[in-house]
Amino acid sequence: MKKTILLTISLSMMVSLALAAPHKDLQEYCQQIDDAIAHSADYIAAHEQRIGEARRALALETTPTGKYQRNFRLYELYKPFVSDSAMYFLHQCITLADGTGDVSSAVRCRSLLAIRCANTGMYDEALNILDSITVQSLDTLALGTYYEAYNNVYSELAYYTHLDNMRQNYQERANHFEQLMLATMPSTYETCFLRREQRAQGEGRLDESMAINDEWLNTVEPGSHPYALVALYRYIEYKMLGDNDQMLYWLVESVLADIRNGVMDQGSMWELANELMLRGNIDKASSYISFTSDCANRYGSRQRNWQIAPLLTTIAKNYKAQSERNTTQLRTALVVISVMALLLLGVLLFLHRRNRQLRSARNALKESNDELATANSQLAAQTQELSTLNGQLSIVNSKLSESNRVKEEYIGRFMSLCSQYIDKLDNYRKMVNKKMKNKELEELFRISKSTELKEKELEELLLNFDSVFLNLFPNFVNDFNALLQPDTQVHPKDENRLTTEIRIFALIRLGIEDSSKIAEFLHYSVNTIYNYRARIKNGAIDNRGQFERRVKEISLFRT
Repeated sequence: MKKTILLTISLSMMVSLALAAPHKDLQEYCQQIDDAIAHSADYIAAHEQRIGEARRALALETTPTGKYQRNFRLYELYKPFVSDSAMYFLHQCITLADGTGDVSSAVRCRSLLAIRCANTGMYDEALNILDSITVQSLDTLALGTYYEAYNNVYSELAYYTHLDNMRQNYQERANHFEQLMLATMPSTYETCFLRREQRAQGEGRLDESMAINDEWLNTVEPGSHPYALVALYRYIEYKMLGDNDQMLYWLVESVLADIRNGVMDQGSMWELANELMLRGNIDKASSYISFTSDCANRYGSRQRNWQIAPLLTTIAKNYKAQSERNTTQLRTALVVISVMALLLLGVLLFLHRRNRQLRSARNALKESNDELATANSQLAAQTQELSTLNGQLSIVNSKLSESNRVKEEYIGRFMSLCSQYIDKLDNYRKMVNKKMKNKELEELFRISKSTELKEKELEELLLNFDSVFLNLFPNFVNDFNALLQPDTQVHPKDENRLTTEIRIFALIRLGIEDSSKIAEFLHYSVNTIYNYRARIKNGAIDNRGQFERRVKEISLFRT
């Protein structure tokens, strides 16, 4: 019955914590961590200020008991900050406890010193300290810490040894002292929570391990240094459960707690760097592993550097491989751009030739129109039928002349744009070449990912189209709105620009009626073009079926 109640409470807490954890993407988490790293100097300064206050308090202390307490407080402040300083103040505590005959305090501090030695890779020193301790007349805390120290040393030895028989021997000893510690220390002691959760995890009892973590989490203050350790093991829980969102949230919580408390002995940051590397984010992984490596060097832990070194090497290799791939892609892009520039030059030459042919044809057509006009004036008096025919022919000729003027205007502007685009492509090629020579690959990669150039060129294209069209059809907007009901008329904010709706029907006026071609030119989907056309036609004054035909009849006048 008790187990059922415990499991129900555990599951309820898991659900509430899961709902409380925000679902953010990796980029948002990285932004939070980058902000924290940017202020890490402030967090470190704040921790150093607390250390300075503790040192001044020690200098003012006169009694041996008070000095012991002040030295022990300095040990606690230096424990996650600088390993050598933490060990120094533990030595001071041992000297003061021996001087006052406080056996339990002396044994506890020696045990803590052995733990510090083991955590920095000094296993022989740790065992020598523990072997020198005589276990007599100790209080519960001192005895439990003594067992904890032995468990810590043998667990480390079992983890790092390469000999199978020695590993089994060390693990058996570690398990022995773990049982003694759990039987001696209060169950709410941090190491007891940690060992119980590790044991449940190792044996696959994830419901029980999560319940232990829930209980442990309720004993720590959110954002504190102990909170970072609880969050790290909560990350491990969710990782074993395969919950990607929750595991990432708690890993980031642990990382942020370490950074904001000025912790130099970090276990979660290099775990995050490994996660980022596995997800392909080599840049961030490299940045974070470098940060935690600097912190480990400042802390002075050989063990942490041993843990970081293989990951640092792997990230460096992946970063080099990614850089080589980016260089290859940039070279390929440069070749493609060069080929496109040559093709564009060929198109420009072809259009230039066609323009000369069209100009000659226009002149010939104009001469023919003049001759026909003369002939029509001579034949007008002879027959009404011929007069009607001549009138129709005059309309055709007027449309051809209008078409020629439209083509001349747009072809001239198109040739100018082609020339400008060749210059822009050449400048872009020079910029790419320069940055490749300077090995500014990250900047070049950032530029190549941006769509700003495309959007700018598209806006310039539409601006040129609007300018030429309004030059040819200065009254088009007014004539277009005259075909619509007052509440559906479209009025551009800028008299020199067209709206998307007017631009669609401007293309129709120029003879481009296919929605797919209009969509391709304006960079919209075909459905969007259909919707625009249908909505405007629904606002026509009379027969909507004749609306586009009337648009095509809007006259061309030059201002």
